[in-house]
Amino acid sequence: MQISLRAARVNANLTQKDVALHLCKNKQTIVNWENGKTPIDMANFDALCRLYKISANYIFLPRKLA
Repeated sequence: MQISLRAARVNANLTQKDVALHLCKNKQTIVNWENGKTPIDMANFDALCRLYKISANYIFLPRKLA
C-alpha cells in the first residue's frame, strides 16, 4: 500500500515547517510538493524518504495540477 507525501510526513510526526528546516527549503515548497503544484526532484524525494524513514516504494507522488 502506498501513502501520500503528506501522510508520510504526518506519520513521521513532522510539520511542514520541520521538513522545510531539515531540507533548507521554504515551507511553501513543501506545501507545493504535497499538493502536486510543483514537481519534486529525486534528490529531495530521497531526502524526504530518509527523513520520514520510509521506502520510496511506499510513497506516491501527486500529479502536477494544470
